[in-house]
Amino acid sequence: MEVSSSTSEVIVEEWSGSSSTKLSRTATITASPSLSIQRSGSRFHHVWRRILEAFVPEGFPSSVTPDYVPFQVWDLLQGLSTYIRTMLSTQALLGAIGVGEKSATVIGATFQWFLRDLTGMLGGILFTFYQGSNLDSNAKMWRLVADLMNDLGMLMDLLSPLFPSAFVFVVCLGSISRSFTGVASGATRAALTQHFALQSNAADISAKEGSQETVATMVGMALGMLLARITMGHPLAIWFSFLSLTMFHMYANYMAVRCLALNSLNPERCSILLQHFMRTGQVLSPEQVSKMEHILPVWASSWSLKKTELIHVRVSLGVRVSSLNHLELRDLLHFAGSHYKKAKYLLMERKGNICIVMHKDSTATDVLQSFLHANAMANLIDKHRILHSESQTWMDKHYEEFIQKLKVSGWKTERLLSPTIVWKANWICGSSDEKID
Repeated sequence: MEVSSSTSEVIVEEWSGSSSTKLSRTATITASPSLSIQRSGSRFHHVWRRILEAFVPEGFPSSVTPDYVPFQVWDLLQGLSTYIRTMLSTQALLGAIGVGEKSATVIGATFQWFLRDLTGMLGGILFTFYQGSNLDSNAKMWRLVADLMNDLGMLMDLLSPLFPSAFVFVVCLGSISRSFTGVASGATRAALTQHFALQSNAADISAKEGSQETVATMVGMALGMLLARITMGHPLAIWFSFLSLTMFHMYANYMAVRCLALNSLNPERCSILLQHFMRTGQVLSPEQVSKMEHILPVWASSWSLKKTELIHVRVSLGVRVSSLNHLELRDLLHFAGSHYKKAKYLLMERKGNICIVMHKDSTATDVLQSFLHANAMANLIDKHRILHSESQTWMDKHYEEFIQKLKVSGWKTERLLSPTIVWKANWICGSSDEKID
């Protein structure tokens, strides 16, 4: 609200907007010679803004990252296709259970549904146990994998009527597949919400995404019921519709993930940034790196690996000391007393790979430094250099400069997003003893 005064009149202007850069004047009040109120803007515009506030974060667009809008558009489109296909797969599943048939029993259908849900719950727990700590570091990849597993789950539901003797087995496989989707999608969505939030507004972004999903769900269910009604009794039409929507769903998911320009450091992004910096002395922006990193698993994108050498795959973080042989242990003890006296990590070359042993008192900063050091060393292997001395010399000269340039370019350098490091070690360097626990 702005107030301007003079000897003859007082004018009060009313402004509305959740962001200081998106304020609009809604009314002007004058007090001379008599009190008058002049409203600005149409009532329709005011109502439209109120409706829009239920679906976009407060302060939009300045309160979110630039990749928020394209990601949400593609994400809602893929969600819409999912809800449409859900009606087709659910219709097939209920028919296979026996809904509408006189021979079907309530207890039989209930037991089959119970087994389906039980296997899904167990599958979710197992998936969390094996991959829970890896979801943050590969949010893009797991986002794609989650939706692919959801596609497989719905495909199983649609196939279930074709295999009545193996109905329970097929349905349980579909349930397990969807349980992976629930865990991976929820975890990666939390990581992406934190990325979008520029003003510590992750809760608001999450709430508004819920509103968007609700609308997409309602529209998808309505279209799904219409499509199910039209294709009822026509298996060819059902399969054509399902497969077409699945292809579109996969494409929309790929485009949504490709839109993301994450500014957190994971192993692959670290490798891309460091290799470019060692060649040119410059640091790439998150947008540039997002176009270079692989969003599919390494084994699924091997066709493109010829263009990009992935140094980070040759680095093993958190190696278990007892897994090393006698000769490797002797080398490790030597390195602990020479090259890494002041470091909270140890590096060693093993069959063309770089192994990192973390100290039990190491911090998140130490983990990031050790990984960058290991990547610098891996970059020297093929050049037949003296690995430890040359890589340490490079770190001493360029590490601080590299970190500062990362910060200036918008990268988060507080930590490395990597799987949890379970195995650590302790070493004491003295004049007469060297010890590793």
